Amino acid sequence: METSSIFWEATLEELKQGYLETKDSYTCLLCEKKIEKGIVYPYEDRLYEAERFMRIHIESTHNSVFDYLIGMDKKLTGLTEHQKRLLQLFYQGKSDKDIQNELNIGSTSTIRQHRFALKEKERQAKTFLAMMELLKEKDEFAPAFLPVHKTATMVDERYNITQDEQEKIINKYFPAGTRKALSKFPPKEKQRLVVLREIAGALKSEHIYNEKELNQTLKSYYEDYALIRRYLIEYGFIDRKLDGSQYWVRK
Repeated sequence: METSSIFWEATLEELKQGYLETKDSYTCLLCEKKIEKGIVYPYEDRLYEAERFMRIHIESTHNSVFDYLIGMDKKLTGLTEHQKRLLQLFYQGKSDKDIQNELNIGSTSTIRQHRFALKEKERQAKTFLAMMELLKEKDEFAPAFLPVHKTATMVDERYNITQDEQEKIINKYFPAGTRKALSKFPPKEKQRLVVLREIAGALKSEHIYNEKELNQTLKSYYEDYALIRRYLIEYGFIDRKLDGSQYWVRK
């Protein structure tokens, strides 16, 4: 799951466009899909160069970068459901009157108050971001923390793990390597997060597992595969159909 760090370390402009450019390729920050440069890609009977094809990929797979970001957990965006709904309507270009009618809000002045509150939140975010950027230049003792995976269902103190601590946990619970069986299942939340992250990273990202196939895969890590499966879902690493017939890695 290392690409989570790519998402969080991307610049504001890279996040807005939804992809990261390197010398040889473009990588989608939303799902990790990589498009190689120098290749022409077909889409709906037309051919596109790599960067244009990456933008097409984002539009066809994620609808837009805005839609993806606003769908992230409240712990990652800091937005209430009401604020998210307002932002969606603003993004759609609807007028204050249209929004008033759609949300059944008392008056258009209430919508304007919400707009002002969101602008205030933007100003605060810019100030805080500037301070953190300046801090990065001075704080030579700041540890490198475990990045938060984009599909996390809870973001709390369990993510207070440095990369050194992560390495120690991996060595303790995967003594034969991260593609081999666990020595035991960790008792502490932080340790579980690191272990589950490694297991999720070994699953096929573009594959739909049936229950039997997933169970067999997880059993190679730990005898109680149902426990691992439950925690992978609980921590937001994988998702499933309600009837349990299909499972997949969350992006």
